[in-house]
Amino acid sequence: MIMLREPVACVVDPYAGGMSGHTGRYEKRLSDLVGLYENAQAHAALVISLNDPVIYDVEDFRPGTRGGDLNYGVTRMSPGRVDREFFLTRGHIHAKADRPEIYYGQHGQGLMQMESPAGETRIVEIKPQTICYVPPFWIHRSINIGQTDLVMVFAYPSDSGQDYGIIEMSNGMRHRVLSGGDGWELVDNTSYNPRTGEQVAALMKNYT
Repeated sequence: MIMLREPVACVVDPYAGGMSGHTGRYEKRLSDLVGLYENAQAHAALVISLNDPVIYDVEDFRPGTRGGDLNYGVTRMSPGRVDREFFLTRGHIHAKADRPEIYYGQHGQGLMQMESPAGETRIVEIKPQTICYVPPFWIHRSINIGQTDLVMVFAYPSDSGQDYGIIEMSNGMRHRVLSGGDGWELVDNTSYNPRTGEQVAALMKNYT
């Protein structure tokens, strides 16, 4: 006999970035993001000068691990830069790579940087009331390009899982997002290590 779950309501704070009724919470400090920025010396110096601040935190609700369920929550990201690179999240692909995700902008101004297994880059700008759809098989990370906190609601299938190592194995994503003029620009990541055809084929398998 299938036991039905009880419906749940969670209230989002679009400014502080919190969510009532969350079942989990985690945060990442600037020191946790070592190796993500091109200017490692600037990163190390900023960790000290800013007393290792929290760069982003997440509150989420996870009802279970079944494929028919949804995990959802709120991400809050601080504004700032390491040299010319904006504050960003570690980024991931889903462990079951055919699982999608959506992000719904609540406050601030940000980007969703996405990369295909073959190394194509896509950028979606996120502002309040913007819904960003991350399709299956896309590696993705969030970037705060504004002057205030970036707050987003997210949701993804509960059996998705996260693979953070895919970015590390390629020495980052193919492009870096830098401040430029009054906005931002993409530049090549000179340390990028493209995936082989075999690695791409393995990622594009039909996970079920």
